[in-house]
Amino acid sequence: MTTSSKKDTGFFGHPTGLQTLFFTEMWERMSYYGMRALLVLFMTATMQDGGLAITVASATAIYGLYTGAVYFMGLPGGWIADRLIGGQRAVWYGGVIIMCGHIVLAIPDDRTFFIGLILVVLGTGLLKPNISAMVGQLYRSDDDRRDSGYAIYYMGINLGSFIGYLVVGYLAENIGWHWGFGAAAIGMAIGLIQYRITIGNLDSVGSAPTQLLSPKGSKIGWSTIVLFLIAVAVITGMTFAGALVINPVAVAQYVAVAFTLTFFIYYGAIFFMGNLTGDEKKRLISLLLVCIASACFWSGFEQAGSSLNLFARDFTDRMLGDFEIPTTWFQFSNSMFIILLTPFFAALWINLSKRMINPSYGIKCAIGLMIMASGFIVMFFAAQVAASSLKVAPYWLVATYFLHTVGELCLSPVALSAVSKLSPKRFSGQMMGVFVLTYSIGSVISGLLAGEFDPDNVAEMPNMFGQIVTFSIGIGIVVLLLSLKTRSWEKLADKKTGDNA
Repeated sequence: MTTSSKKDTGFFGHPTGLQTLFFTEMWERMSYYGMRALLVLFMTATMQDGGLAITVASATAIYGLYTGAVYFMGLPGGWIADRLIGGQRAVWYGGVIIMCGHIVLAIPDDRTFFIGLILVVLGTGLLKPNISAMVGQLYRSDDDRRDSGYAIYYMGINLGSFIGYLVVGYLAENIGWHWGFGAAAIGMAIGLIQYRITIGNLDSVGSAPTQLLSPKGSKIGWSTIVLFLIAVAVITGMTFAGALVINPVAVAQYVAVAFTLTFFIYYGAIFFMGNLTGDEKKRLISLLLVCIASACFWSGFEQAGSSLNLFARDFTDRMLGDFEIPTTWFQFSNSMFIILLTPFFAALWINLSKRMINPSYGIKCAIGLMIMASGFIVMFFAAQVAASSLKVAPYWLVATYFLHTVGELCLSPVALSAVSKLSPKRFSGQMMGVFVLTYSIGSVISGLLAGEFDPDNVAEMPNMFGQIVTFSIGIGIVVLLLSLKTRSWEKLADKKTGDNA
């Protein structure tokens, strides 16, 4: 059981352990987002420009599969921490694997590109769900600082992504792609050093599995992990040897269905076979609405690295005097707005709570989804300008990222807090993994949607952005209406005030 106390205010009024998790996640996100911003640009660049010369449809499908797989691996990653090694070790080993992946990507050899991506996927699956879960474990379930703590933690994520876009993006576009990948490796290394030095701040949080397996169960678990890694190595080898040909678009379509089924099966297994109380089941139903809103949100938001990235490269006037703005720099608009707006939102939730005006998690997430959708209304009109053979002014993209940021602040940190608070404690790591799976579903769907972005058929772009608007707002309205019913169920989490979510 976590022994954190309200009296621990060592990091801006929050537990000192938040400092360790804040900076570890900041540097990990620096490496992840910096590298992620390069993927579609690198894959679609011509061989003369040092790229892979892959078609837009295939490149965006690979991008969606990669980002989706990154978060999908959070499901076994959460289980490994809960049952085998604990959150602290999961974060450490995950970070080491991520760093190795970026080092492989930095090697100027196209044959190692996908090996590097696989390593980053595996490492992030260990690190991401468990570091997020440990943030929640720093607080008691009745601690009002939880939401603002996640907001501060989220600011660390975006400070890291801001640095990543700025440094990694500039190096890649002005010196060489692999210089950018190398910078991402250095960022992860800094994060690991910081984590190891300050790990004492976490005390017992995440130091051991929440439900240790029996020796026999542990042996079966480790054997399954080894077999999985062998299977990944064999499939990769067969692909390189030409014995297995993969169509990225077709694979992405099947994976989107598989991820969605996995989410509902795993969620249902916990719900029906987890020996839950009636109150715990009601809390999980409330959390399901948050998860649905999250999946739909990321299917639109993740266009940043694909269709919006290509729009910035091909259809945006990037000249600022004699300086050409690097394509990837548009993406740090989101990070910049997050950093500027996070203190406001952190204070907003606390002040609303003091005035007994505290919208439920579901309502906040529904509002965030609809605000994100409004950003694509801006892109709908920007695409019409581009369709008239004119370069679009930069402020169209900046306005879109601003609206996406406001939506993100309404949804993402709030959703993380909801998972931490509404999940049964004995399933905390796994439920964070299940929730992170919503990122996977949204990311793969996002890659498929971005595949409709055809630089040679600009007239179809407004329709693509318009479809995202209609779908996202429709789902947002449904979640909002259902949340009016389930908002009282969320408060059931406060009954056991001695419990830590």
